[in-house]
Amino acid sequence: MSCSRYGIRPEHVIIYGQSIGTVPSVDLASRYESAAVVLHSPLTSGMRVAFPDTKKTYCFDAFPNIDKISKVTSPVLVIHGTEDEVIDFSHGLALYERCQRPVEPLWVEGAGHNDVELYGQYLERLKQFVAHELVNL
Repeated sequence: MSCSRYGIRPEHVIIYGQSIGTVPSVDLASRYESAAVVLHSPLTSGMRVAFPDTKKTYCFDAFPNIDKISKVTSPVLVIHGTEDEVIDFSHGLALYERCQRPVEPLWVEGAGHNDVELYGQYLERLKQFVAHELVNL
């Protein structure tokens, strides 16, 4: 990440990924410093989404968030709907449990994959995290 190219210090960068976008976000955060990471409806791995009984990461799984998340040294906020019909809620929980520096997650009761941001607590939790928690970490 070329922060020096743009004059932005890592402590001013928040990496945010949603759904499949959590894959490059986790990869980037596992290799570079940042102020924080937000994972919105994240997946543990591509194989685990396609085949929910998968217990290990195969070499051909291009999306191994589950193996990279523990390398992320920034604070991580995980947001996931409990009724997600695309990426089961268990994925968000599994990633949260493997974070080095997890913050209080947001489990949106009743939310699916594409409506988490429609719930009031979504924006409130983001504001709380960015405006208050990051300042005090």
